[in-house]
Amino acid sequence: MASRDEIVAYANEVLEVERWPEFAPPGLQVIGNAEVTTLVCGVSSSRPLFDAAVEKGAQMVLVHHGLFWRNEPLVVDARLRGRLETLFRGNVSLLAYHLALDAHPSLGNNAQLAERLGAVANGPFGAIGLDCSVPPQSIETLARTVEDVTQRAPLVLASGPSEIRRIAIVTGAAGYDLIRAAHLGFDALLTGEAEEPNTHAAAELGIHLIAAGHHATERFGVQALAQRLSEQFELAWSYVEVANPV
Repeated sequence: MASRDEIVAYANEVLEVERWPEFAPPGLQVIGNAEVTTLVCGVSSSRPLFDAAVEKGAQMVLVHHGLFWRNEPLVVDARLRGRLETLFRGNVSLLAYHLALDAHPSLGNNAQLAERLGAVANGPFGAIGLDCSVPPQSIETLARTVEDVTQRAPLVLASGPSEIRRIAIVTGAAGYDLIRAAHLGFDALLTGEAEEPNTHAAAELGIHLIAAGHHATERFGVQALAQRLSEQFELAWSYVEVANPV
């Protein structure tokens, strides 16, 4: 058993949350049980995830996409009310980390995805992404590896060189980074969601785009952080997959 507040303080410190201007409050968003023995993690806040956590007897839920986004109306609608009622019913705390979890050099979504792809991180790309090297390969080979890792067939805009050696990885919705990646000499950009202008920009700039799904590319960070918290505080933990095609 561990203290909720000690877990939160440790996670905040590990992820250096003060470095990241956020769209939603990072860290503890809903206060529940003061003591934690069981942690459930998932990609995004939802009723199905919170219901599963309560059924598993968890005292804390860890997510990448939390509640209280600044671009949403300041009203407790049916969606938010239902989510909060579920957490309150189980006396479950909600812990959420967005950009800080994308960017962490080992636990982050980008780092975890790169590792699974066999890519080597050379440094940062943009604010939260990674500049990575891969063994020389075709776009078809890289796309198959991405599909194997994410368990989802990606959207592929094959407009770059025949041999890929250098890729930019930015999980989530980073199709807007395609032009930056092309200007910096990358062979491909791997992200979750594409943008409508990407098709022609990729062709005209000679760069590949692989869009493997926002949800699918961001499964791994919460699991890595949950594992770290489990080891640090001797917690039982599990990942709950709530299907999301986006």
